[in-house]
Amino acid sequence: MDLYSLVEKARKTGKIEKGTNEVTKSIERETAKLVIYAKDVNPKEIVQHLAPLCKEKNIPCMEVDSRQKLGIAAGLPVSTSSIAVIDAGDAGKEINSLK
Repeated sequence: MDLYSLVEKARKTGKIEKGTNEVTKSIERETAKLVIYAKDVNPKEIVQHLAPLCKEKNIPCMEVDSRQKLGIAAGLPVSTSSIAVIDAGDAGKEINSLK
């Protein structure tokens, strides 16, 4: 499954949060259905806390290879280190299959 197209589908038909601060808040509030972060973030400490936090809250967490592609999929003119799917919209079935 292509996570970038999943992000695009969720953005168009549901709701996503962009950026590590917003993503962290949505995990702590347990409103996130899925968290995706980029592997090429530098320094790594920016996104390092996301996977353990997701595990604690039982939220699926996935890694993609590129901040640039993640930003494009999220509809941003710049790259982004992480996104959280809040409302899956039409991507609900795909997200449920990840759990």
